[in-house]
Amino acid sequence: MEQTEQRGGGGVPVTDPRGVLRQGRAFLDFFWDIAKPEQEVRLAATESLLRHLREGKKDDELKYTLKRLVEGLGATREAARPGFSLALAQVLQAFEEIPLCSILEQIKEKHNLEKVKKKLVRSAAFGNFFGVMALFQSGRLVKDQKALLESIQLLQQLTNQQTHLRDLPRKTLIDITSEVPEAMFEEVLFDILQGDLSSAFTSPENLHLLLVGMQKFPGVLKPKKLKKLFGSPTVVNKENISRLVELLKSAAKSEKQDKKLPSVVFDLLQVALKEGAFELFWNEVVENGLLKEKSGPVSYMCYRLLGSALPLLSMEQLQVVLKGKVMLHYGEHAVATQGFKFAAEMEGYIDTFLSGCDDPERQLAVMMGFSTLTNQGKPVLLSTSRAVRHLQAVALQKYICWLKDMFLRPELDCCLDFSSNRQKQNRESADKAQQKTARLRKWIIHRLVNVIESATKKEESLVMDIARFCFFHAFFVAKKKNSQIAEAGVLPSQPLSERDHMEIENYFFGLLQTLNTLPVLGDTAETAALRGKHIHGVTADGKLWILLLTEYANKLLSSEHVKAVKPFTKEQRDIWERTLQSAKNLQKKENRSDSAKVGAFQQLLLSMAIHLFKNQSETVDVLSDLLNCTERAFSKEAKKKKTDNSEPGWVEVMVEILLSLLAQPSLLLRRISKSVFVWICPNLTKRALQLILDVFDPNQEQNEESAVVVMEESNKKTKSAQDMDEEGSEDSSDEDTTDSGDEANEEVDENFRSQLMKVLQAGNTLEEDKSDEDLDDEAMMALDKNISALFAEQQKRIQAKKDEKDRMRKEKILRRDFKAKVLDLIDVFLVKQSENPLVFDIIEPLLQLIEQSMSSDSDKQELDFLQKTANIFKNSLCRNKQYCKKVASLQEDVHALVQRLVQKACKHTNSAVALYYFSASLYLLKVLKGNTSSALPPPEPKKQSDSRARQECQLLNPGCLNVERVAVIYQQALTQFLSKRNSPLTCSMFHDLFKRFPV
Repeated sequence: MEQTEQRGGGGVPVTDPRGVLRQGRAFLDFFWDIAKPEQEVRLAATESLLRHLREGKKDDELKYTLKRLVEGLGATREAARPGFSLALAQVLQAFEEIPLCSILEQIKEKHNLEKVKKKLVRSAAFGNFFGVMALFQSGRLVKDQKALLESIQLLQQLTNQQTHLRDLPRKTLIDITSEVPEAMFEEVLFDILQGDLSSAFTSPENLHLLLVGMQKFPGVLKPKKLKKLFGSPTVVNKENISRLVELLKSAAKSEKQDKKLPSVVFDLLQVALKEGAFELFWNEVVENGLLKEKSGPVSYMCYRLLGSALPLLSMEQLQVVLKGKVMLHYGEHAVATQGFKFAAEMEGYIDTFLSGCDDPERQLAVMMGFSTLTNQGKPVLLSTSRAVRHLQAVALQKYICWLKDMFLRPELDCCLDFSSNRQKQNRESADKAQQKTARLRKWIIHRLVNVIESATKKEESLVMDIARFCFFHAFFVAKKKNSQIAEAGVLPSQPLSERDHMEIENYFFGLLQTLNTLPVLGDTAETAALRGKHIHGVTADGKLWILLLTEYANKLLSSEHVKAVKPFTKEQRDIWERTLQSAKNLQKKENRSDSAKVGAFQQLLLSMAIHLFKNQSETVDVLSDLLNCTERAFSKEAKKKKTDNSEPGWVEVMVEILLSLLAQPSLLLRRISKSVFVWICPNLTKRALQLILDVFDPNQEQNEESAVVVMEESNKKTKSAQDMDEEGSEDSSDEDTTDSGDEANEEVDENFRSQLMKVLQAGNTLEEDKSDEDLDDEAMMALDKNISALFAEQQKRIQAKKDEKDRMRKEKILRRDFKAKVLDLIDVFLVKQSENPLVFDIIEPLLQLIEQSMSSDSDKQELDFLQKTANIFKNSLCRNKQYCKKVASLQEDVHALVQRLVQKACKHTNSAVALYYFSASLYLLKVLKGNTSSALPPPEPKKQSDSRARQECQLLNPGCLNVERVAVIYQQALTQFLSKRNSPLTCSMFHDLFKRFPV
């Protein structure tokens, strides 16, 4: 017992502080670190101090610790106070034998507000406040009645120090009260807090204390007791409306910098619901009271209250809120600020509500409520909102049905519609109803398309339903109602305009891209296995999504009840049917060995077939060529020649087709090529990859005529405006030439000079004894004619040179544009097949491409291409977390590649290029080190639970890396860096090497 009193004697002064000081600086350094501004340092120091006190078990150290921590509570540095407060709380929690009352007495004595000098009042006030906080955070305060009572009294005294502490004491008092048991509140705290509770309507803090007490201790603060306290049995009633409005305004302005809903407002909402006065609170306090205050903080508080209230409300209450003035006010604010200030926060509230709500009807009500808050027909809610991913299957299905019904029969009267001030001033809009309908329909289609990307609980039937709906309204119109075609079952109340069809068409092709990359849906073991194989673009039974869409399109083309927006000609219909027949024939030939081949050709043919509905004239010729290629690829002769190694495989054939499509100046063909390439990526061979890499080889450009150049004139004329915009053809800005200057600076052609001399000599104009006047008219006319013909020929030659120069310039632009498209395929392969050993074959061509771009002209197109190549190299290759895990058989080749890269980095004259080569070598080191050598299994730590041991094991394990060989390579590079004055290597390269590979 004596020992306990001795250790717990926090109030006894330290008799021999020098004894503690003589033990060394390590113990005292803990207190210096606790006072530092870095939070990590403070937490580490607190943990070390506790460990030291537990292990040492020295009373003098414990007493000195308490003394130093109590002194630090009133430190002048703001960052030090919470550090000492937390450390004191941890010490009191660890040593429960220390009485709290003695520590509280130390705090009062050390930071006495009455005795302290005037200039130190602020520090003393904070010392008392953080002292109470430490007692509360220790978790022992609510168990000690005496210490609790004294702490509450001290906090009440500190409320007078508003200049320094503001509302911190009140908030802490509320936090402590909320943690106290009901019996202790009634016995100990009620009497001392009665004055604060009686004056609840004088300040937001006192009101908050009352509201917390009503929720935590309903058995104590009953209606009868409330009437005795402030004259009414309830808080939310007509008599208190004006006072509540003023208090909430004050709370909003006091917490405007925190950008969160004040706690008193949310607690008042909960009390209003409990008292059955929600509508009175919402209508009178919020809408007719707070909203009339033209103040930013008050408006934001109302928006946050709207979002926070959603999980607490019933269906009837949700309808009151979602159709009320706060929603309208929020919509006007979101449009005025273009959603930058609060839209993202409201999206978070919706997301939180939907994720925590189990009632599909309430989920649907909230989604419909925000979808009908419209600005001249266009909903304020983003059409790309990801909140739908939390909708239950029933709610999602009903929401989609509602969206489709609103598309066909827009009910603008049920929308909470508004106009911005600028829109109100512009009253010259011809047909506002039609304009609103068009804006609403555009949003709905984008919303439906985005549901497939965002929703997680979607079924195949739902996806197909949306795809059919979008396809039908993009390319077809119903003549009359037809029950056989679901999309023709309801006719639009207002016919779709040509612009509507075009916008839906654009969204549909975005949806098509999504379907081509969509993982297999379903919860069965078979679908999970397909997802494990990274199979995309197919249904659970293995059918391509695009095949289902073409079958649906064929059904519509054959129906008499619908008509196409752009009817097919006989030639287009023939090519359509031929394509579908070819796809069916491929389906029959499919087996396990040919599944990837069949799937790739089907994907390509059907994608092109769908594009017949968009761009008929362009697609017919391409489809015809593709059908011929497909027939040759699957012909019997091709199978017979399969054993011949010189004959290209189907992957090489497909790559050649895709490259030829990329050569076409069409964004649609570019998208198709990319989606099909994603499909064939797992089957890509070394020869097929080389076909792609040959595009970047300058030797190949010189030896072969590129297909790009051949199509220059014809295709550039037919290039659509959309393709020009989206392909990023800023060629006009890059084509600034100085042809006029070239002509002026051009040296005189010696051949032309000699020809001119001959003409003049033939006219005898150079003879000394004759002059121009001696020539007769006929001779003069003949001379003029000859000179004119000579100059005309010279002008033709100059123009021919200019045309040739212009042709070369355009050819260069087209080649660069083509390479940029092919570079996208490299990017796709590096991302989708990062574990494929073929990645190693891409490294050097990419580096050579960067090197060529850096040494060539610095026009905008060239710089953009260089930036794109560098980004792919850094992000898709070097920084990719996934890499090849089967390097054991390629160790020698990879090590040789490391050596070549480092040597090229050393020999290069440009440090920027050398950095790329050096970074590539570090990537290969990561790959080698991350692979396990079959000859040397990695050592394992004795205890698997020891994370530090596991990290050391991973650090020391070389994997497939030949450390000695690699060390020699980098040692030579380091020697060159240190000895050669103009070395391209830099200090940062070796710093990166030693940091990532310290072994």
